[in-house]
Amino acid sequence: MTSLQGRRGGRLLEAVLGVALALAGLFGVLLPLLGVTGPIDPVDTRDVRIDAVTRVPAAVTSGPVTLHGTHRAEVALTHPDVQQRILLALPDVFYGALLIVVLAFLLRMARTLREADVFVPENARRLQVIAAAIVAMGVLGPAVDAITTHLLISGTAVSPAVPFAYTVSAAPLFLGLLIAALAEVFRQGTRLREDTEGLV
Repeated sequence: MTSLQGRRGGRLLEAVLGVALALAGLFGVLLPLLGVTGPIDPVDTRDVRIDAVTRVPAAVTSGPVTLHGTHRAEVALTHPDVQQRILLALPDVFYGALLIVVLAFLLRMARTLREADVFVPENARRLQVIAAAIVAMGVLGPAVDAITTHLLISGTAVSPAVPFAYTVSAAPLFLGLLIAALAEVFRQGTRLREDTEGLV
């Protein structure tokens, strides 16, 4: 009975990951690429950080608390050409592709649950790939965003107001390290099981 429940749970997990994988491919990669090639309206804006403080429509005051503004702004391109469309879509495609990698390897790991045998060498390697992809989201993702933004505004009148901003997010780095540690646990578990089987 427990084995049957485990298989059902494994199939349900596979189905959820399969749906998530399809959605990531659709919204993270396919739609941005269709925006570049023309069948759908392209993305024509990019959120940026500026040097000057932006003004809010009206000052908001509540007793001793006052809302002033933020350093966030939006760059809008009226009629982006193909090169600009590529630069606008590239960060979304990059993140979408990495998310697809993560979900695809998680799906492969979920399939090992059918046999109730997750401690296999392949899963340790899959976790290492997942960890690398998540770290890349935190390190390379912001770099892609910063570089493409710089290329979009380079030579325009708004360029002096938008500094080159590259900020590494700590959360993906910590998550990637945790998953890398889990991959090592899987690797050690696999080795211990092989050693135990060798003694029998």
